[in-house]
Amino acid sequence: MGRTARIERETGETKVLVELDLDGSGRADVRTGIGFYDHMLGQIARHGGMDLTVRTSGDLEVDAHHTVEDTALALGGALAVALGDKAGIRRYGHAVIPLDEVLVQAAVDLSGRPYVVHEEPANLAPFIGPMYATSLTRHVWESFGHAARITLHVTVLRAGRPGAQPDAHHVVEAQFKAVARALRDAVAVDPRAVGVPSTKGVL
Repeated sequence: MGRTARIERETGETKVLVELDLDGSGRADVRTGIGFYDHMLGQIARHGGMDLTVRTSGDLEVDAHHTVEDTALALGGALAVALGDKAGIRRYGHAVIPLDEVLVQAAVDLSGRPYVVHEEPANLAPFIGPMYATSLTRHVWESFGHAARITLHVTVLRAGRPGAQPDAHHVVEAQFKAVARALRDAVAVDPRAVGVPSTKGVL
C-alpha cells in the first residue's frame, strides 16, 4: 500500500481537501484562491517529490489568514497520516537552498514532537501579490509543523545584498524550496533501516 493520505477539514471559515502521495513524481494541482500560496505549495510538491492536490475555499473576503492556516494544518495532517508508523524512513532531512541572492536553511526531524523555529528578516515587504501577507509564512510553518508533529527549523541565512531591501518573493520561495528538499530526504525510505528509526522504538 502506498504512503498516501486524504484529509478533509471544514470549519465556519474554510473548507479544505488535501490529497498527498509521498512517493509521487512532484505533481501539484493546487487551488486555494491565493495565487502566490498556490505557487508555494507547488514548490513543496515539485521539490519534495510528492504528488499534492489541494482544494481550499475560504473567507477570502475577510483576508487570507484562515485559508492559509487551515490549508497548512490539513497538509501537516496529511503528512502525518501518509507516514504511518514511520518504519524504514530516514527521519532526518536538511537542505541549504539558494535563490539568487537569498540563502535558506531548513532542517526537519519526523520526531513525533511538534516544535518549530523560524527566522526571517523583519523588513520584508508586507505583501506578495494582492493577498499573501508575508507575516503568514511563519504561521504556515507553525501550523504545518504542529499538525504533522515534526520538528522544523527554517532559517534565512542571507536575504539580500547588504543595504538593499530584501526581495520578499525570493525570501519566501527559498523557504518553501528548502523545506521541500529537507522533507524529501526525511521521508525517503532507508534501505539500511530496520523498523522505526528511534531507540525508543516509536516516533
